[in-house]
Parts: sequence; structure tokens; C-alpha cells
Amino acid sequence: MEARIDPMTHDVTRKSLKHIVAAGKALADSTLPQSTQELVKIRASQINGCSGCLDMHTKEAAAAGETALRLHLVAAWREATVFTEAERAALELTEQGTRIADASGGISDEAWANAAKHYDEEQLSALVFAIAVINTFNRINVMAQRPAGDYVVGQY
Repeated sequence: MEARIDPMTHDVTRKSLKHIVAAGKALADSTLPQSTQELVKIRASQINGCSGCLDMHTKEAAAAGETALRLHLVAAWREATVFTEAERAALELTEQGTRIADASGGISDEAWANAAKHYDEEQLSALVFAIAVINTFNRINVMAQRPAGDYVVGQY
């Protein structure tokens, strides 16, 4: 499979991507655990069918010490016993935030309250932003049909 387009070869998209990447890098300074950030990126990418982001974030998570078992079970997080209550709350928020068009009313008050039990306001803000940024990258990569499999940890 070949990508339809490489956004890095065009001035306007290269400049735009630079800003989106910079915005995502700001999350590294947040107190939201890195493992939670990667789980969120993986789950949103699964929902959106973004193979490029799945390639990247599963490899990044594994390199950061995430176990293969947990990576394999992200898609079935509700039934899996390997995630904390905080991670479950983040994954629920991710699903509802990614599937806004499918949900009446967007994020439920219950999902928000559950996340707020586990994360302070700064972390909740970072969580919302992480969900938004990965959904942006998912949409770019899915439309461009960026292939997966050749990502190297730390590449970007």
C-alpha cells in the first residue's frame, strides 16, 4: 500500500503539521501519566482505523515499558482486568470523545465525573487535548492512507 499523499512534501501541510506536532509535544510536560497518554492514542487509533498511528503508538508504548498483554487488550479494555480504574475512565472518555458523531450529547456526565474522580483539572485538560490531537492525526493519516509497519521508535 502506498500513501495517497505525503503531507510533508507540501508547504501548507508541512507547516500545519509542525504546529499540531508541537501542540502534542506540550502534553509531555503534563502530569497525565505517559502510559495513559499512549493507551488513549492507541484506543482512538483503533476506533478510527488508523494503522499508521497504531504502528507508532504501540511501538512507543512498548519501548516505554508497556507490556504486550496490555497492548493486546486495549481494544477489549472493558473486559480486561489489566487496566486501573483511572485508565478505564480515560479509555471511556477517549471512546466517547472519538465517537462524538455517534453519541447523542457527546461526552456523558457520568463518563466525565468518573474521569474527574481519577484526574485533577490539569490532567483532565491534558486528557481532552490528547484525545483531540490523536483524532486529528488519525484523520490526516486515514485520508492520506499512510501505511503502517515501518515506524521506528523515536522517529518523530
